[in-house]
Amino acid sequence: MTKPLVAIVLAAGEGTRFRSGANKVLHPLLGTSMLGLILDAVGSLAPASTVVVTGYDGESVARHAAPWGVTTAVQRERRGTGHAVLAARLALRSAGACDVLVVPGDLPLLRPAALKALAARHRRRENAATVLSAIVPDPSGFGRIVRDGKSRVRIVEDADAGPETRPITEVNSSVYIFDSGALWRALAKLSPANARGEYYLSDAVGLLSEAGRQVEVVPTPQPGDIRQVNTRYDLGPVVEALRDRKIRALSDRGVTVLNPASAWIDLGVEIGPETVLFPSVVIEGATTIGRAGRIFPGAHIIASRLGDGVTVFSSTVIEGATIEDGATVGPFARLRPKTIIRAGAHIGNFVEMKNTDFGRGAKAGHLSYLGDTEVQEGVNIGAGTITCNYDGVRKNRTVIEAGAFIGSGTELIAPVRVGHGAYVAAGSVITKDVSPDALAVARGRQVEKPGWARKKREQQAQDKPGSK
Repeated sequence: MTKPLVAIVLAAGEGTRFRSGANKVLHPLLGTSMLGLILDAVGSLAPASTVVVTGYDGESVARHAAPWGVTTAVQRERRGTGHAVLAARLALRSAGACDVLVVPGDLPLLRPAALKALAARHRRRENAATVLSAIVPDPSGFGRIVRDGKSRVRIVEDADAGPETRPITEVNSSVYIFDSGALWRALAKLSPANARGEYYLSDAVGLLSEAGRQVEVVPTPQPGDIRQVNTRYDLGPVVEALRDRKIRALSDRGVTVLNPASAWIDLGVEIGPETVLFPSVVIEGATTIGRAGRIFPGAHIIASRLGDGVTVFSSTVIEGATIEDGATVGPFARLRPKTIIRAGAHIGNFVEMKNTDFGRGAKAGHLSYLGDTEVQEGVNIGAGTITCNYDGVRKNRTVIEAGAFIGSGTELIAPVRVGHGAYVAAGSVITKDVSPDALAVARGRQVEKPGWARKKREQQAQDKPGSK
């Protein structure tokens, strides 16, 4: 009978080299925290329970991890990885005999497939401990895997490595699976007699092997995934690897990314097949884009939903908005939160919208601001139109009913309603509701003073120094 699997994620360290007031595992990588990536990978094994060991900035870590349904344990004195696992033991007492997966919280490239393969190997061989290792060209910073001719194995941490062990290129990933009974007995024998004065979890492997228990070290076929984030500089290569994975996954689903080197696409973004992303697009947050869209260079889309066949032209910013099928937006447009662009609508250059419902087939070609506005089907918004929605105390709403025509340079002083099919003459300042099918003209009468400009120039010439 297969024993249940429980997981321990180590996230207590201060990470002093990272130089941050927040725990480094909370820092985002393509929209997902390092800890979130690890919890997703661990969750793919469906463990009976998961314990996150917290310490530095522990309350923030616990709050962040809560949506994954984990338990947290506090390592009040941070005295090494072995000590951290002991801090989690109380939370696992009810688990009984089980297999214990231990994963560091700062290994964001770790894939679910690697964990599944490690767990399968551990259970098939009925090991006391199974260690995931990697063979790397530069082992500095990692513990070295030391094997001897008697099938014994031990791990020497980098700080304790001497001339004989330092050149070894098989390194410890810090990912382990232990038989719970073997683990607890080994932890009781750990000693802090090492360069850091800490209780190393890695020493448990050597103790079990020395006692004749079956210990296996399994090299990963993807050594590049064993990259811990210890400094801010380490974020760059890790993000690059995650970005490449994301773009490859999208390509496999039928999305064209014309210049992968310039595209920034968060891990949570969903894009439908036949959509084309041109160079230098940024797509962040919980964004979804439908089929057959076109996203042109410089577009920045944040936490928005785009339907099928949507075109976003260059240098457009969209945040917290919804764009329905077949609509076009930009270039140089800005859609702010709570904006809805209905199917087939057109938003042109230098148009800004906020909290606006823009109707089916409606058009705002250029140079307009619509805030807190309902624009119904088939409306035309002329250039230079603005809704004056803020009176200094509250935001007020403008409603433009279906088929209305708003002439260029119009100001709509909210709250106000323009009726169905009405026309508003260019240059009007509308302060009262406009009846359906009416023409509203609200502008001052033009006054002309013949010869005024000539007289003004003559007077200016006389007033110049030295003109007399």
